[in-house]
Amino acid sequence: MKKGFILIVISLLFGCSEIPSNGVAKTSGTTDQIPVELVEVIDGDTIKVKYNGNIEKIRYLLVDTPETNHQTLGKQPYGEEAKVRNKELLNSGDVTIEFDVGNRFDDYDRMLAYIYVDGVSVQETLLEEGLARVAYVFPPNTRYLDMFENASEFAKDAQIGVWETNNYVTSRGFNASIMEDSNELVTESPGKCEIKGNINRQGKKIYHIRGGKYYEQTNPEEWFCSEQEAQNAGYKKSGE
Repeated sequence: MKKGFILIVISLLFGCSEIPSNGVAKTSGTTDQIPVELVEVIDGDTIKVKYNGNIEKIRYLLVDTPETNHQTLGKQPYGEEAKVRNKELLNSGDVTIEFDVGNRFDDYDRMLAYIYVDGVSVQETLLEEGLARVAYVFPPNTRYLDMFENASEFAKDAQIGVWETNNYVTSRGFNASIMEDSNELVTESPGKCEIKGNINRQGKKIYHIRGGKYYEQTNPEEWFCSEQEAQNAGYKKSGE
């Protein structure tokens, strides 16, 4: 009787994590956010933090951003933008991480986690701003898959960031060659006209003004010298 009671207590105390026979750490269904100290931003989806007194490399769960310095892929379009935005977000508040219920480490010994700044999901923000794609979906680490896919669809419909050029985003990553071959987009402003006009996949005409949330990520199909000119051409302001 005493032995059974002790086993129950131990189970309650240590049931939040386990080390299976293969040595891969797993976690339970807790959604607790654990404070960590940011050490380094490696790229758009990988960072180093101080966790439990150790320096750990963390790979963001369920997202993938273009490479910045890959040994074979090199530097991909929007890789640097994703890294810069990631760093900007992480430096704007308190960083916390959350584990899912599956493996806590990948094959490269990188910790797998959801990342937050002041409680706001960094992954969701990168997806919504068109700087990442949903990828590396390995159940049961899929807690926020639906939320992330919705954020990605928003960017895809708006044709911002990695979604601006058709077929740049693929099921296997990012195809940089399509960016080099594409002649669909006008990238330089004619004279002093700085308002960017973009047509999304649904045919909706949207214009972006300098300082707007998606201005820097948008490669325009048309340029306008005033908002009135854009409106006369049938465009609506981004965010409306």
